[in-house]
Amino acid sequence: MAHIAVLYAIVIAVGVYLGKIKFFGISLGVTFVLFAGILAGHFHFTAPISILNFCQDFGLILFVFMIGIQVGPGFFESFKKGGVSLNVMSTCLILLNIAVMFGCYFAFFDTSDPYNLPMLIGTMYGAVTNTPGLGAASEALTNVFSSEGPQIASGYACAYPLGVVGIICATIAVRYISRINLESEERQLEEEEEANPHEKPFKMHLRVTNSYLAGRTLLQISEFLNRDFVCSRILHDGQVSIPNRNTVFEIGDELLVVCAEADSEPIKAFIGPEIDADWNVELEKQPMVSRRIVVTRPSMNGKTLGKMHFSSVYGVNVTRITRHGMDLFAGRNHHFHIGDRVMVVGPEDNVNRVAEIMGNSVKRLDAPNIATIFVGILVGIIFGSLPFAIPGMPVPLRLGIAGGPLIIAILIGRFGYRVKLVTYTTTSANMMLREIGLVLFLASVGIKAGAGFWDTVVQGDGIKYVYCGFLITVIPILIIGPLVRRLYKFNYFTIMGMLAGTYTDPPALAYANQVCSKEAPSVGYSTVYPLCMFLRIFTAQLLVLFFCG
Repeated sequence: MAHIAVLYAIVIAVGVYLGKIKFFGISLGVTFVLFAGILAGHFHFTAPISILNFCQDFGLILFVFMIGIQVGPGFFESFKKGGVSLNVMSTCLILLNIAVMFGCYFAFFDTSDPYNLPMLIGTMYGAVTNTPGLGAASEALTNVFSSEGPQIASGYACAYPLGVVGIICATIAVRYISRINLESEERQLEEEEEANPHEKPFKMHLRVTNSYLAGRTLLQISEFLNRDFVCSRILHDGQVSIPNRNTVFEIGDELLVVCAEADSEPIKAFIGPEIDADWNVELEKQPMVSRRIVVTRPSMNGKTLGKMHFSSVYGVNVTRITRHGMDLFAGRNHHFHIGDRVMVVGPEDNVNRVAEIMGNSVKRLDAPNIATIFVGILVGIIFGSLPFAIPGMPVPLRLGIAGGPLIIAILIGRFGYRVKLVTYTTTSANMMLREIGLVLFLASVGIKAGAGFWDTVVQGDGIKYVYCGFLITVIPILIIGPLVRRLYKFNYFTIMGMLAGTYTDPPALAYANQVCSKEAPSVGYSTVYPLCMFLRIFTAQLLVLFFCG
């Protein structure tokens, strides 16, 4: 056991440290763990195959499950508005990767050798820098080959370095093919932001001048307007108070209103003009506080703001909500999630009561919800083991330990609150568990592949894997990138993010963020990333089961 622990410690530590080295500003990250494992395996510094298999499979399960938990809340929302077009084009890009792979297979390889296609599938996943896909393909191969199958990590290792570089180079090439000027693209983003303000909290002081409002309650006005807004304070007869749904408005009242920026003009037109107000003196006389409260109580998970009746029951108002660093408008239909940070305004005693309801125990967030993670993994493994018979396939399709936990994690991340599952983990906790799973998987795969790496790559078809991988990386981007620009007129920086998300490649996103001062690359990346991660894993198993049987 000490020998095995030392083996993994050395391979992982060496790989992580080497991954910090940058070549022309680009780092390969923890993928260097794979190369360190290959080196260890080549020199016969190894472990029993059963131990390597366990660490590989457990690492893969942990890795894909934590990815699913992260992307789950945004998976279904990514198909809204312009996200449909981006996801359709990303799906076409994935299919083109597969098409180019088959083209290379028939053009450069001996199709009578049953090992060549699996090796090229591994090469493809190195070319698109997708490690979960490699894991899914490796697992599926165990169902096809009764004996020890091909170590496709060798092809992955050959294609990965040029894959990272090729994605960035092809993205730059799209810019010149489409004759794009970066400065004009930046100006376009600025103009769009000015023309279409984001749905973020917007505060304004208004004076009631519409005679229709006189004698009517805040609830009546809200229902008539049919827009989400919060009246957090009202100045009536020189007294500042917290309005509730039954508060009656009169002509001349001054209001502090929080709403979505896009709704500010209609609300002003209906209530009255915006004014400059200084209520500091009056506020000092009122026993009111404004406090940020963290949702940590599991019973709050999934509840909507409108059903909590904070204003009518407790006399406090929720003015804004922050989730993962993003400000959200506090609309009635907002679903609370564990970890939301809520701004509450009202009398101090009432704010304290609301804090008790929401939890407000930061220490609870420091401990990840281990039970949810392992319940999800258990259900995911069971779901992944279910056979689905498909005509033409030699064996029934099973999503396996990669696809099953991924799908269940996405569903739990989005709908877990409905069955009282708290899926919140801090970003650092999620990254820690994900990285542990990834390095265990890469180290195990590398050590197993190391013994035959020299014969397979150096004395075998290593050069073919390198240039085929580069073709698989570059050709689809050069086709889809200009096509997205021509058909949908998307901003170039959004296209950069979409391409990086389709290849699930953080270095490409980092490059896009360097050349753009706006959030367009990140938006494009996050829009397509959830679906593409799922498709990369799912198609890996389909390819192996359909064509390698």
